[in-house]
Amino acid sequence: MAGGYATRLWPITKTKAKPLLPVGKKKIIDIIYEKVGNFGPVIISTNRRFEPEFRKWANGKDVELFIEESTREEEKLGAVRALAEVASVLNDEVLVVAGDNLFSFTLDEFVSFYREKKKPLTGLYDVKDLEMAKRYGVAELENSKIVKFTEKPANPQSTIVGVGIYAFPVSVCEMLSEYAGGERADNVGDFISWLCQRDELYGYTFQGNWYDIGSPDSYIMALRSVIENSVEAVEVDEAAKIIEPVTIERGVRIIGRSIVGPYTYIGRNCLIKNSDICESVVFDSVVLKRTKVWRSIIDENCEIRNIDLSGSIVGAHAKIQRGE
Repeated sequence: MAGGYATRLWPITKTKAKPLLPVGKKKIIDIIYEKVGNFGPVIISTNRRFEPEFRKWANGKDVELFIEESTREEEKLGAVRALAEVASVLNDEVLVVAGDNLFSFTLDEFVSFYREKKKPLTGLYDVKDLEMAKRYGVAELENSKIVKFTEKPANPQSTIVGVGIYAFPVSVCEMLSEYAGGERADNVGDFISWLCQRDELYGYTFQGNWYDIGSPDSYIMALRSVIENSVEAVEVDEAAKIIEPVTIERGVRIIGRSIVGPYTYIGRNCLIKNSDICESVVFDSVVLKRTKVWRSIIDENCEIRNIDLSGSIVGAHAKIQRGE
């Protein structure tokens, strides 16, 4: 499921689909694709706006694209309606993964559990914090059966939350269309709450690391967890220093007394001069001079001089400069 417009990551995601954001040499969707490819044909549900980028990514892969007719946030179908449309075409059981999920665990045991129960199954994760649980759908369990599922509760009764991974039999795929045809909240968490009252619903609690990439901070945290060290055809001055792990693409120049890393992605053809960058994502063709960047995201073709950035998002083609 990759049809959203990721408004909490604007302006970066105004021109880039969130699942196609880099987490080192790989993109978010690369890691998901590696985990689902063994279970059958893979379908990416996205929108018309980002169709060209997804077609470029899908070239050479065993992937089918399902395109909804929207080009902006106000036109989108929403997760349940988009899923219902795909399911109605397939008329088969489905494994569903949200396109902004990043996780360390495999899905083999989850799928085996589904095949054993032959009932709808949702992936769960213990966030171990009641305040954090308020951001998600919260499950109340009896053994492995979900007896109640509440979307973003004010007073969560547990810290076990839904993680955007589902396995649905054909019967539930038909119920998706029924739900989507009404005037109901159009997110999968609310559908799970509705489904819980109409069918046996099971939960499988994953162990490992899971990141819901919905904010700049969670994006940086996910990058930290999966980045692999890779430095390609980079010019580095003797006075400059690279602290692994980093991913630095081709054509980058790191000159002067610069420090890059750790946990940093630098896109192609950037110039970094007398600057420090740590735990950040810098897209293509960015110029940084006498700048410190920490836990920030800088879009392509920016030029930034004489400034400290912390916890910031800078949109494409920006020029930011403090006096010399």
